Amino acid sequence: MTRILTPSALMRDAFAPFGDVLDVTGAPDKLINQGLCGRFHDRARLDFGPDGRAGISLFDAVPRALPYLLEMVERHPEGSQAFIPMHEQAFLVVVAQDNGGVPGRPLAFVTNGAQGINFHRNIWHGVLTPLSQPGRFAVIDRIGTSLNLEEHWFETPWEVRGAA
Repeated sequence: MTRILTPSALMRDAFAPFGDVLDVTGAPDKLINQGLCGRFHDRARLDFGPDGRAGISLFDAVPRALPYLLEMVERHPEGSQAFIPMHEQAFLVVVAQDNGGVPGRPLAFVTNGAQGINFHRNIWHGVLTPLSQPGRFAVIDRIGTSLNLEEHWFETPWEVRGAA
């Protein structure tokens, strides 16, 4: 038995309780490099806690397909985690609010291929889920010695169907 989850398009306002949408919408904040480069300034609230530092890693994930069985979500209590695609392919983003130490009802979003995301600290989220190849991402997250990963396995999985 599964529960059904239908993703919607990733939009800044709908995603705001969980993190930041990283994109180049609207006019740039300023032009730099002799006016030949638009700077879209300070698009994410990065948070690495008092004992962490920022790290940049590269991920190469195996693509998944819809319908997708969501059995587990995770969170990072010590810091934020940003995913910036190194391609222009859509990927699935699943998030859930905390409900007394466990995830509440998940929400699913599909990026437009030119968006990245930044999960705020302690937000329940699905694993990296590219929907086509390549599945390469630059990831900016906390590097430190304390445990920064909690997993929750759903007793009844969710099936993510359809697309935005």
